[in-house]
Amino acid sequence: MRTFRTKGIYLLTGVIILLSVLAFDGHKDQLFATTYKNYEALKIFSDVLTIIQKNYVEQIDLKSLVYNAIKGMVANLDPHSSFMPPEMYKELQVETKGSFGGLGLEITFKDGFLTVVSPIEDTPADRAGIKPGDKIIKIENELTKDMSLMDAVKKMRGSPGTQVKISIFRDGMKEPKEYTLTRNVIKIKSVKYKRIDDKFGYIRLAQFQEDTTREFKRALKDLESGKQPIKGLILDLRRDPGGLLDQAVNVSDEFLDSGLIVSTEGRIEDQQMKFYAKKNSERHDYPLVVLVNSGSASGSEIVAGALQDHGRAVIVGTQTFGKGTVQTIIPLSDGSGLRLTTAKYFTPNHRSIQEKGVTPDIIVEDKVKADSSPVEKFPSIREKDLMNHFKGLGAVKEEKPPQNKSAAKQSLIPIKKESEDPPLDTAIELLKNWQIYNKDNKLFTQAKENA
Repeated sequence: MRTFRTKGIYLLTGVIILLSVLAFDGHKDQLFATTYKNYEALKIFSDVLTIIQKNYVEQIDLKSLVYNAIKGMVANLDPHSSFMPPEMYKELQVETKGSFGGLGLEITFKDGFLTVVSPIEDTPADRAGIKPGDKIIKIENELTKDMSLMDAVKKMRGSPGTQVKISIFRDGMKEPKEYTLTRNVIKIKSVKYKRIDDKFGYIRLAQFQEDTTREFKRALKDLESGKQPIKGLILDLRRDPGGLLDQAVNVSDEFLDSGLIVSTEGRIEDQQMKFYAKKNSERHDYPLVVLVNSGSASGSEIVAGALQDHGRAVIVGTQTFGKGTVQTIIPLSDGSGLRLTTAKYFTPNHRSIQEKGVTPDIIVEDKVKADSSPVEKFPSIREKDLMNHFKGLGAVKEEKPPQNKSAAKQSLIPIKKESEDPPLDTAIELLKNWQIYNKDNKLFTQAKENA
């Protein structure tokens, strides 16, 4: 019996060993094939470098060739990945602190053209009348057609007081128009706030920077410490392009005591992250309205999506930008840096923002002057318009909330035709009549049902 069992074990072990060898051989063949393909691809790259160095009409530094190759490789991945040489990497680090020398433009590539997403408020570009949707044809007489995004940024950045000439083409123009702009210190004030009618708080977040959480808490404390407690808060995230992920999480956490805020999913374990709300020592139990539009992206969408999924806020405005990816900044050994898309993020209800954006609970368009010409009615640019953008989950369409809920609520909100800011006025009316418009908690339940 013992002998039989021993032989059985030997026999079974022999089968396992044989299967393991076969599996190993199969894996080895696959590994060899993959390695060979990779070698062939790298050999072509090496051959081209050698040919250029040997035969090009002018001698070119090898490092410049490698840098340009990396720029092209990364630029073709997606709109948000980029390679940054040392000087540009330093500028990025300065930018997250909220101050740099330049014109004050948020730009991207659309249909092959360098295109303005939005001018930053009260900057040289904004004061000169540069508009969203404008195409930047030239920078200092150099065509931008084949220019990388980072190179374009580098050419427009510079010491305050110096000038730069750009050529703008706008739909309706017969020919490009030249602007000579004087660079200035672009100091992006992350948080602005005030009281409205002495009853409600208003906080505008321009961008999520290193100091956003601290400034945001200071603004809340100041608004809440007045003689008369505020009865509601408007959080304005319009034209906020995002920024640092941790700062967006912290702002969301101020209004949530528990539950998931955002999750990220990537290919490697380090990118599988979940961020949860913590119980706050200071509670903010008053009604909350969040304003968004097509310029609200990334971090703004994280905040809006989290507060909407938890039923903590009513979202007012128009469909957001639709950037649902996370970029990791990776420093390299020579002082350069790589901004690489490493994950996609999801709201607490596992909604993907990518390409689609956040749909407001109450849709209210930003004001366009009645007498505006077609040239002045600037198009919105969203993630879905960018080259090489990641596809979202499901079909992309501009959704509207169910007609029997938010649309009905919207019709009850009396907004004057001459309103200079319809979304803001809608938010104020909501707060003034919260018990009427939020009867039986319908707006909050609707936000959850839409998820």
